[in-house]
Amino acid sequence: MEKLAVRGRPREFDPDTALAAALLVFWTKGYEGASLSDLTEAMGITRPSLYAAFGNKEALFRQALDLYQRDKTAYIGEAVREPTARAVAQYMLQGAVDTATGGECRGCMGVISTVACQSVEPSIRDDVNQRAESAKALIVERMQQAIDAGEFPAPTQAQAITRYLLAIMQGISVQAQAGASEDDLRQLVAVALAGWPSR
Repeated sequence: MEKLAVRGRPREFDPDTALAAALLVFWTKGYEGASLSDLTEAMGITRPSLYAAFGNKEALFRQALDLYQRDKTAYIGEAVREPTARAVAQYMLQGAVDTATGGECRGCMGVISTVACQSVEPSIRDDVNQRAESAKALIVERMQQAIDAGEFPAPTQAQAITRYLLAIMQGISVQAQAGASEDDLRQLVAVALAGWPSR
């Protein structure tokens, strides 16, 4: 019995490896700054292969953001499971330092994308902002639990303490991009935590 011919040529690249390469391009150049030529060269594929495997540039960017969230910002979801607000803050800030200094690119793609996407099409901007808001909501909810448990001696708002944490995390990213060392950033974390309630 003859075997049926398989239609189409097999992919000559590993999609996961190609997506990781695209992530680095978006991370360093932002959405608008990353051209299709930049992407295909880094991914080692042709434009037809990119379209066939990932869709258009917008679809590729969304998949790169998915990968970034899985690999680089999972620590936020882990942090909110810590037993105290201080432990949550420490986990998050240390995770921000690790992410900003531990890879081929410095800084945080989430920060870079949020800044770089304000002038692009609304669907991309809304997606990036929605991801940021989802992460923020997790932290606000956890901080409210800590407030309700009496962990903060002074009146505190969950939204305000969350904005404080996020501002420090964004500062870590910006300083990492400017060349701050890991030791410098860990000292920043220590200073930020020094005034945090120890309960």
